[in-house]
Amino acid sequence: MKVGVLALQGAVSEHVEVLNKTMKKIKINGNAVYVRNAKDLDDISGLVIPGGESTTINRLMLTTGMHEKIIELAKKGLPILGTCAGTILLAKEGDEQVKQTNTKLLGLMDMKVLRNAYGRQVDSFETDVNIPEIGSKPFRAFFIRAPTIEKVWDDTKIWVKYQDNIIGVKKGNILALTFHPELSDDLRIHEYFLRTIQRNYRIR
Repeated sequence: MKVGVLALQGAVSEHVEVLNKTMKKIKINGNAVYVRNAKDLDDISGLVIPGGESTTINRLMLTTGMHEKIIELAKKGLPILGTCAGTILLAKEGDEQVKQTNTKLLGLMDMKVLRNAYGRQVDSFETDVNIPEIGSKPFRAFFIRAPTIEKVWDDTKIWVKYQDNIIGVKKGNILALTFHPELSDDLRIHEYFLRTIQRNYRIR
């Protein structure tokens, strides 16, 4: 199994480290790789679009030719995990902040996102959230200049909420989270994603 992490900007190495650690823990033969150009997308089993600066990541996706290729692969069933900025990029609709930056969204998930929903960097926080699909134990979630998901429709389903805010959604093989699971010592979300890849490609 080769899992790509979009390595243009943001929390890249953290995802690579956690993915490798999780594969070792659950005895999957594979590794995480850095995806820096369109060619690097050719033989991956799954893709992580990490947190960072959505405007910068978007611009680099377009200049490297990865934007359209990711859409093409997703439509063929490639499992994708988007976190924070990655979630913004996966959306079909953004708020005024997103529109003002002329960000070209991937449009893979039927949802509208609100950028910097909780405020600036100083308003970042961490809290426990309940995610039934990964077990009864709460997951420690880190929100750093985090977006939130205002609404979902059609095939996009709510995966996790915090208070009244939608903070995680799923559509087929695509999972989008407004927080940073790679900053937690809890590997269950990355394990869930790897199991999705495993089912998708019938890797043993």
